[in-house]
Amino acid sequence: MNWAEFADAAPELAQLGRERFEKHDLLLLGTIRKNGSPRISPIEFQILDGDLLLGMMWQSKKAVDLLRDPRCLVHSVVANKDGTDGEFKLRGRAIDVPDPEMRERSGNASFEKTGWRPSEPYHLFSIDIESAAFVQFGTNGDQMVRTWRAGNPERSRVRKWTGSGYEP
Repeated sequence: MNWAEFADAAPELAQLGRERFEKHDLLLLGTIRKNGSPRISPIEFQILDGDLLLGMMWQSKKAVDLLRDPRCLVHSVVANKDGTDGEFKLRGRAIDVPDPEMRERSGNASFEKTGWRPSEPYHLFSIDIESAAFVQFGTNGDQMVRTWRAGNPERSRVRKWTGSGYEP
């Protein structure tokens, strides 16, 4: 499911996610290395024509990871230790985008945003979104959790902080 379909299925969660992504204009991308260990990489993104797009330098480690195993985690930047800004994460699969027209539109959007255009060859992936979550801590330690999985409605719950842990 692309970003537009995700936003239709889980509009509140998608809005929270987009706000967190755009706040820093940067994401963290979790991939799986050849040896099975995780790799975390900062990356710029675009939401274009309903797709969440990630562009990468040709043969970069994270791109090679995704070509080998497309499973990934896309995570908002966390910039405060108390968690009151909230963190957003998507799980899904990276799909290589070979379409020349989409690559051209992506390059044009990149140039409009940053003044820089990627030159071929480079990797461009769209994210096929399978699940999403948003976690935010209140000043009293309570944890607000919103979740969504493809085919299911958005869910929201508050986990109460007791001082020594969360209520079951």
